Amino acid sequence: MPDLILFALRSISTHRVRSGLTVLGILIGITAVVLLTSIGEGIHRYVLAEFTQFGTNLIAITPGKTETFGISGATISNVRPLSLNDTDAIERQDHIIAVVPIIQGNARVEYGKKSRRTTVLGVGSAVPQVWKMDVASGRFLPNDDQRMARPYAVLGSKMRTELFGERNPLGERIRVGGDRYRIIGVMQSKGQMLGFDMDDTVYIPVGRSMQLFNRESLMELDVLYEADVSAGRAADSIKRLLTSRHGSEDFTLITQKQMLEVLDSILNILTLAIGALGSISLLVGSVGILTIMTISVSERVAEIGLFRAIGAERSHILGMFLGEAIALSAVGGILGVLFGIGLVEIVQWWVPELPVTLAWTYIFFAFGLSVVIGIIAGVAPALKAAKLDPLEALRAE
Repeated sequence: MPDLILFALRSISTHRVRSGLTVLGILIGITAVVLLTSIGEGIHRYVLAEFTQFGTNLIAITPGKTETFGISGATISNVRPLSLNDTDAIERQDHIIAVVPIIQGNARVEYGKKSRRTTVLGVGSAVPQVWKMDVASGRFLPNDDQRMARPYAVLGSKMRTELFGERNPLGERIRVGGDRYRIIGVMQSKGQMLGFDMDDTVYIPVGRSMQLFNRESLMELDVLYEADVSAGRAADSIKRLLTSRHGSEDFTLITQKQMLEVLDSILNILTLAIGALGSISLLVGSVGILTIMTISVSERVAEIGLFRAIGAERSHILGMFLGEAIALSAVGGILGVLFGIGLVEIVQWWVPELPVTLAWTYIFFAFGLSVVIGIIAGVAPALKAAKLDPLEALRAE
């Protein structure tokens, strides 16, 4: 074995340019796989983190059924809206910690001479608890009866800066859609959630937002249930309650677990597809190894004949050329992994906003694939060399 390894390395070093170009093909392929799968893995983790930053034991309820039942269109008009009474009923159930009714809209917000349109969220008082958001100053909306809620407003951190700069906004009055609201709190920065800026937002009581946007139905209910209760059990309990209240299942209920499972499967496929795209370069590199090894066998016929004449067996010849192919692919794989990791580090430094995370599973797989490619690409030329007749090979000399 040491002799076979030595012969393979000497052969590679003797033809430096040819071997270098072959290694370069594998190197580029591995680098592409490392970089692309790191971007895919970064996006994967980023999206899942965006969804889990609001907690994991949540259930979202929206009006209307998203599934198709094959019934007449007349039945669809009987869908009952999600109401504040539904919110109260769900909140009284066992294992339910809190419920947040939601209405989202866009309205003009004015303070003095400053005016801008922004997102207005009509919500309940349990937002800090359910959405895992903290109040930076003041307090959040009080637990009023939403049908007669006081005109209070809470600003997102960015909204506060836009309207008041560094001034304390607590106690000041703003206009939201023409109605006057008193500011009682400012939220800590939460960042963006899939493109939706939680900081550039005004929070008002959901009852008043229904009047502001002229809505009879809530857009969504977010339910926080106890952590020791399974998502299925909590969902079934809520489903039975709303079905009895509405007369039919005219709503859609999605658990956070279901959303994460669907997202995870989609993002896994995305990362896999990106890795497969980068693997095309590896296939090109395998063609390079096959070509180089075939040329090498043709050039070294006399050498093969000499080895066979002095007693080398066919397995030795096979191992010598196969080892050469594996060495080429392994060197290219190692350099490709190193270059890929370096490139990922540069991307993280140069573009910190781009979510990039090293996907070690795919990196090890890509390196293993490069070695396998070397074996496969080297088998045919190695077999050809091993089958050469020693007398015919020496006669070629």
